[in-house]
Amino acid sequence: MTQTFLLDPDIAWAAFEARDRQSDGRFVGAVRTTGIYCKPSCPARHPKREHVSFYRDPAAARAAGYRACLRCKPDEVGRDRIAIARAVALLEAAEDMLGLDELALQVGYAPHHFHRLFKRATGVTPAAYARALRARRAAIALTQEASVTAAIYDAGYSAPSRFYEDGAKRLGMSPSAWRRGGAGVTIRWTIADTSLGKMLVAATDKGLCRVSFDEDVAALRSRFPNAEIVEGGAALATLAAQVVASVESPERDQDLPLDVRGTAFQEAIWQALRAIPRGETRSYADLAAMVGNPAAVRAAGTACGANPVAIVVPCHRVQRGDGTPGGYAYGVDRKIVLQERERPD
Repeated sequence: MTQTFLLDPDIAWAAFEARDRQSDGRFVGAVRTTGIYCKPSCPARHPKREHVSFYRDPAAARAAGYRACLRCKPDEVGRDRIAIARAVALLEAAEDMLGLDELALQVGYAPHHFHRLFKRATGVTPAAYARALRARRAAIALTQEASVTAAIYDAGYSAPSRFYEDGAKRLGMSPSAWRRGGAGVTIRWTIADTSLGKMLVAATDKGLCRVSFDEDVAALRSRFPNAEIVEGGAALATLAAQVVASVESPERDQDLPLDVRGTAFQEAIWQALRAIPRGETRSYADLAAMVGNPAAVRAAGTACGANPVAIVVPCHRVQRGDGTPGGYAYGVDRKIVLQERERPD
């Protein structure tokens, strides 16, 4: 939801009724008959609408004379986000894999509870986040090391077999091909007509690797200079048609296969984008908070700009906190149209 959400009591009530966890930390609901305030996802029985007022944060509710709910503990939402941001920093700084027990201990939570918090905020488990970091380091090392084996160890894998079990699958191509800039990988492409203009659709055997407006095969070759670039044909036709359907009818869930890579932070942002329900938007601050790094608002915007598969990873569902559209790689007009098409009638 956008920041303007906080100013609209009707929308706030709808989120309160839905027990929307994504709204936790964005406002609290205060109940006049009990004198308590709750976070939106509070499992307690809902009071009548006329007895509820909404405040931007717990401090404002306390200033108005309310006390925190002992069941949903709304004051802990901020603590949870700080802990997740701390955990992300620890994972980023660690040379070796941090286990869940150690990570939870360092941020002051019980392991199973923190596991749930981390996944809810980032969309991935702590272990999956750590694997993404290690794969990113491997990708960088593979472009710098003379030896693939040396690169694998430098990335933090205990043995080459561990990389092939995890990292190679994540990279989407063999480590030697990655080191040679994608040599040996075949990418099929086509230009599809849509109501928003011509769209480049490109895919490897694993999934879509580039979806963009106003680009052609020359742009694709500049991104993948060592790959074999071939025209699509029947092997790509069905996938391209599904991408076009996502433009023309974005309310439909296409669940398309992807073969994209980024930093661990970028991939967490892209996963968070795919988790935004159709017809809804989030602010860049919301997006940063969703991946457990509330201070990384600018980086969240940069990750949206680096999104290699427009529409499929819906960065058009993010806008500024004041409700204005913000930027979009393929023009704000397209962004507005896509948002309008996703809204329910």
